[in-house]
Amino acid sequence: VSSIIVENERDVLGVNNRADLARVESIARAYRNRELMLSGVTLRDPASTWISAESVIASDVEIGPNVCIEGISKIAEGVTIEQGSIVKNSVLGLESKILAYSHLDGASVGSACQVGPYGRLRPGAVMEDEARIGNFVEMKKTVLGRGSKANHLTYLGDATIGAGVNVGAGTITCNYDGTHKYPTTIGNGAFVGSNTELVAPVSIGDGAYVGAGSTITEDVPAGGL
Repeated sequence: VSSIIVENERDVLGVNNRADLARVESIARAYRNRELMLSGVTLRDPASTWISAESVIASDVEIGPNVCIEGISKIAEGVTIEQGSIVKNSVLGLESKILAYSHLDGASVGSACQVGPYGRLRPGAVMEDEARIGNFVEMKKTVLGRGSKANHLTYLGDATIGAGVNVGAGTITCNYDGTHKYPTTIGNGAFVGSNTELVAPVSIGDGAYVGAGSTITEDVPAGGL
C-alpha cells in the first residue's frame, strides 16, 4: 500500500450520484474550454459553452454564449457561431457564419456560407460554398448549390438545388405523399417565387422562373416560365 499526493482535490473526485456527475462534468468542460482558448478559439462566455472532447475546432473561431457543440464536429478557421446555436456531428467550412439559435445535425456547410438566425439543417443537408439559408428555413437530405439562397420560411427536403438559385419565402418541397418520399431537382440559376409548392417528384430546369404562389406538379423546362 502506498500513498499518492495530488495537487488538487478535483483530480481524484469520485462520481457516486447525479450531483457528483454534474460537478465533474463542469470541471472537465472548464479544462476543455481553457484548452481551446489557449489554442486561439474565442469563447464569449466559457461558463455557458459546451464543446465535446471529440470535436475539432481550428484557431480564430468565435463562439457565442450558450452554444453547444456535440459529437464529432469539425469547425474550420474563421467560423463564427452565434448565441444559442447547436452543432452536432457537422462540418463547418472556412469563414462560415452560424447565426443565433440555429440547429445543425449531421450537416455539411461549405466555405463562406451563412445559416440562420433560427436555421435548421437536418441529417444529409449540404450547403456548398457561399450558399445561404435564413430565418426559419429547414433543410433535410438536400444539397444547396454554390451561391444559392433560401432566406425565409422555407422547407427543402430530398432536393438537389443547383448553383445561383433563389428560393423565395414560404416555398416548400412537398416530398412526402403519406407513404413514400420523392426528390425535387432545381437547375442552375432558377428562380422560385414566394409561397410556391413543388410537388415531388418534379424538376425545375436551368434558368427557369416560377412565379409566386404557384403549385408545381409537372416538370418546368429550362428557361421556362
